[in-house]
Amino acid sequence: MTSPSTLPEPAEQFLIALEYEIRAHLADHATGKEKISLKDGERVRIGDEQTPHEYLFSCSRWKDSFESDRLLVRSSRSRGPWEYAAAAAQPGGRVLVTTEADLGDRPGNVQLREDETRSLIALADRIRDCGHDPGQVNPTTAGWLLGEGDPPLGTLRKPRRFISGYQDMSLNTEQRRAVKQALGSGITFIWGPPGTGKTEVVSLITEGAYRLGERILFLAPTRVAVDQALERVCERLEGEENFDTGLVQRAGEIEVASLRERFGSVIVPEMIAGRLGAELSERAGEIEDSLRVAGEHRAAHERLASAEARLAEARSREREFTAQASRHQADSARALADLEQVDESIRVLGPPSGVFAKRKADRLARLLEERDRLHASLKRSLQHRDAAAARLEKLGRTIGKDVRERDRAREATRGLPSSEDVEEHIGRAENELAEVREKLDGLLAMIRSRCRILGTTLAKALQSRSLMDDVDTVVIDEAGMVDLPSAWCAAGLAGKRVVVAGDFRQLPAITQASGSDALSPQEKEHARHWMDRDAFHAAGLVDSAGRVVDDPHLVRLGTQYRMRPDICAVVNRVAYRDAPLTTGREEDTSRLPYSPLVEGAVVLVDTTESRVPVEGAGRHKSNKVHEAVIHELVRGLQYDGVLPGRRHDDSVTPDQRMAVISPYRDQVTHLRSSLKYRFGTAFEGLADTVHRFQGSQRPLVVVDTVAGAGKKPGRFYDGTGMSSTTTRLLNVALSRAQDHLVVVADVGYLREHLRAGSETVAMLDVLERTAQRIPAQELVPVRSAGDLTGLSEEELRRPAFFPADEVHRALEWDLERATESVEIYCAFLNRTPVQRWLKHLSECVARGVKVTVFTRPATDYQDQQVDRHRALVSLLEERGCEVRPRERMHEKVVILDSRVLWHGSLNLLSSSGPTDLMMRLTDPDSCERVRRIVDRARRDQPLQHVRQARAVQNSADRASTATGSPAVGEVVNGRLYLKVPFGEKDVAKKEVKARWDGKARLWWVQPDTPREKLTRWL
Repeated sequence: MTSPSTLPEPAEQFLIALEYEIRAHLADHATGKEKISLKDGERVRIGDEQTPHEYLFSCSRWKDSFESDRLLVRSSRSRGPWEYAAAAAQPGGRVLVTTEADLGDRPGNVQLREDETRSLIALADRIRDCGHDPGQVNPTTAGWLLGEGDPPLGTLRKPRRFISGYQDMSLNTEQRRAVKQALGSGITFIWGPPGTGKTEVVSLITEGAYRLGERILFLAPTRVAVDQALERVCERLEGEENFDTGLVQRAGEIEVASLRERFGSVIVPEMIAGRLGAELSERAGEIEDSLRVAGEHRAAHERLASAEARLAEARSREREFTAQASRHQADSARALADLEQVDESIRVLGPPSGVFAKRKADRLARLLEERDRLHASLKRSLQHRDAAAARLEKLGRTIGKDVRERDRAREATRGLPSSEDVEEHIGRAENELAEVREKLDGLLAMIRSRCRILGTTLAKALQSRSLMDDVDTVVIDEAGMVDLPSAWCAAGLAGKRVVVAGDFRQLPAITQASGSDALSPQEKEHARHWMDRDAFHAAGLVDSAGRVVDDPHLVRLGTQYRMRPDICAVVNRVAYRDAPLTTGREEDTSRLPYSPLVEGAVVLVDTTESRVPVEGAGRHKSNKVHEAVIHELVRGLQYDGVLPGRRHDDSVTPDQRMAVISPYRDQVTHLRSSLKYRFGTAFEGLADTVHRFQGSQRPLVVVDTVAGAGKKPGRFYDGTGMSSTTTRLLNVALSRAQDHLVVVADVGYLREHLRAGSETVAMLDVLERTAQRIPAQELVPVRSAGDLTGLSEEELRRPAFFPADEVHRALEWDLERATESVEIYCAFLNRTPVQRWLKHLSECVARGVKVTVFTRPATDYQDQQVDRHRALVSLLEERGCEVRPRERMHEKVVILDSRVLWHGSLNLLSSSGPTDLMMRLTDPDSCERVRRIVDRARRDQPLQHVRQARAVQNSADRASTATGSPAVGEVVNGRLYLKVPFGEKDVAKKEVKARWDGKARLWWVQPDTPREKLTRWL
């Protein structure tokens, strides 16, 4: 490792920060990330210092994308760090895992996931190389990024000489200053909030730098950001000489379709080479095709060889088993003959009598003993013979199967070249392909040498040793999303000029160390300072309160042309209070057809009065009420012609007019699935997370705040201050809207749970003051049970709310029409509601409808409650209902025919009725999703741990009882005692009217309080 003294000043701090980031990634449990489960593992090779360990696992659902040496592995039950590994699929559903980690001789079940640390390791290697290879990072230009040194500050005179049509462009003063200063200075920071024309500005800077004779490396954190800017650069330069032979190039995969279609053939080196070296490329394609066919032939021969080997092995075992059977048959025959001889001797000897009676008795005893031995020997021989015969019979079936497999494999090779010919052909073809590719590589090298403007992602630029020689200018776009070590290295690639463009009030870099439980507070603070900060903060352009600092190297673009004024006002209040944006749009009108749902530029759909709370961890990440509201918004906008119908001929697709932005992936997944089911495939792409919409815009944007269903709003809302992640994410979500911004929010819930000074509450303040207000119940109808009879199938499919006093009759209506199944999820059972609903459930059973009740097991109860619960379970089973126990469940759901879902506070078999609005949905995907959620909830914690914890608690309770104090869950003198943590006492007082018993040092409630409300405290 390079000595710290040989590295540029901050490099050692960056290396430490990267080490922490790697540790955080390896310690991350990767919840929600794609993983592959492997089982029945065994070690097949023990590793040493030079060679890794090898393990063979079975896998039922392998994915080819995991065929890689860039994986992480960990035992399925482990909570420790992941280890580096490689994996390769093997025949027979097996997977070979190679790792330096010692997983043991029989590791059992493990999980694989993609390794996200490789880019971090490559970045750390580049920084280390600075110590002995100064060309890797120019410390002068890299230092400018941190506010160090004395970079030149000036402006380019007569920019019209270097930028085509500059004089006649409709640029505002700030945009012109940014262009001139960037082309006349050593480093320029361009602060470009949403819609201020930042992409146009950086494309003009790139054009000007090219005409100044410079070589430009254009970098951005995402492929989309690179492509969007590079497309504008291509538009500016497509008339230049040599443009079609590599003047502008793109390294890496193009993601924006329009760039690929318009300019892909002239900016992708391989595609340019494909045009210039068509003959070589055509020959390479022919060879690759022949290798693909030869590979199929090789696979067919390998299958035949494998089948023949299995059959030969089976034949060998058959001969062995036949010999064993013959040997045991001979042994049994000898034993039988000897037994007959002994029996004859016993008969001849007769009963002992006479003078030699004693001698005869001794002889008879020996003969009887010998007969017993021969009987046992005969029995063993017959058993061995029968076992061998059984093995032969089983093996015969296996041989039959192997013969059929061999015949199929042989038939598949009929007419193919021999295996030897195939291997010879592959060898010749691979050699020829290598020669052709060598020639093409020479062509690629020539094309790359012509490049004057190269666009790529930061990750690719920093992981590749040399994408472009002698870079003069580095442009870092979307710099607010770039971690500090990457930005420092990128700036250090420049020989002359650095341009940093972005918005430090939009998406931050995605890092893990600063929020990782695996690191100490000091380590996390180091990560926040040296990893999480963006270039603007590191250069001292933003103060500790998040306010922008006046600096000559900073140019602010303050006029936005995207949003209508009312939308801009919301964005300003959330993210730009210290430097409000002005609106440069000429008209404050909408480009969409009129709809009363979006009469104003800003709309607030308040779901406060329609809240349906859901218990359980992680439930804040989705919200059924908001999902239903968005469905009805889409339906209404379809009716008004804003969005196309299911069968439409419009050239405009739904996702070109509208976006639904959510902070949580769970809600996005639910929305995409349900929108596709209800409105068609074209609507599936409407919804996505905030990160996916960075850099895009839509005429109509719906921001789904999600919060309201769970006990807390979630981490998305934790931050406050203009530099917080919460503010930056909210800013991105809100500022995607051009003409209409619709915010779906449980206003009461957010105000109750968030601090008054938070940016989210500031957003609500503006919305409540200026927005068009739509209560959720105006979109999602509130119905009575009587309404159901007269509704069409289309109306029945709509989500709807039902008041508490209408729920039972409406559910009875659904039960009468159930044809296949009824599933009731109810954690607790009480006699009165069970008896009430058994009438309807019995009628379902009589019609052949399968009724299943999911409830907690009797082991979750104490004392006399156990007998009461078992009696109710027996009553349900006697009436034909299937009862399935589920540990720790708390869901309250009814599913009918796998398509109708009742969701909310409906404890059907436990309490007299719901206390809130209930929601009814018709959506098979939602039903299946609820099943998965319930099933996943059961595995949150092994039951053994719960029982151990309960045993400890019971011991403590018994000790309390022994000293005269009541135990938790015990009813004493009309009081049911609870164990309520201090932080939840107000909740207990409010929800269940809990009171404090100072003598017992416990909280208590009335014994008839519904148990489902007390679960967490029992």
